[in-house]
Amino acid sequence: MDVGQGPVVILLHGLFGNLAMWRPTIQALQERYRVIVPRLPFFGEPIFRTSIDNLILALHEFIDWHQLSNVTLVGTDLGGLVALCYADQYPEHVSQIVLSGSSGLSENLAFSKDYGVIRDQIQQVFYENKFASFHLVNSIYQTMNTAPNGLYVKYFTESSQEMNVSNFIRSLRLPVLLVWGLQDKITTPEVALQFHDLLPNGTVRFVDECGHLPMVEQPEIYVSHLLSFLESASSPARSDIRVEASAG
Repeated sequence: MDVGQGPVVILLHGLFGNLAMWRPTIQALQERYRVIVPRLPFFGEPIFRTSIDNLILALHEFIDWHQLSNVTLVGTDLGGLVALCYADQYPEHVSQIVLSGSSGLSENLAFSKDYGVIRDQIQQVFYENKFASFHLVNSIYQTMNTAPNGLYVKYFTESSQEMNVSNFIRSLRLPVLLVWGLQDKITTPEVALQFHDLLPNGTVRFVDECGHLPMVEQPEIYVSHLLSFLESASSPARSDIRVEASAG
């Protein structure tokens, strides 16, 4: 998806993310920004190419082909890990990063093929169980039990766990905003603080009554922080850590 005009914002979701999760974000940004949601090759590639390195390469080829520069990378889950690694390898293309529930340091999620376990795991993703719909649980269950999709998930998870970003993010000088669910059980608030301590130019916004995906559970607050960051003329203060209460 590619909509709007202006500075480029690229949205990167994780393994089970989709375009729908970004709809409120896209609607809020497209009047002033060019918003792109590339299709990263999570599924369908040869098994031997199932790795974070291949996702980084795919993103680079996409950015290079479209001759994009000074992009803002907005990533969640594995998308956050890809954003950080891409900025490390191709810093000339990236102006700033926004992360939520990012992989790269620590996360509490191991995928199963059992329906009951999958249902319980998806409920852990959200603060409110209503977001863990039957459709979502059934979709992930089918993915995990359809060959070779289960293998893709397994290999991407293993590749993510092998890639600890603490080895390089201390050298990232670009501004990084972390918008994090205060009740995130997958990548806990402590993980956000670890990111903050490692990043030279990072800031944190905690969102209350929110789990792993703030753009889904608290889209208005998420968008507010994102727009404020994008429109800020100066880099955010590194020591700035705030908690934003739910509007509801």
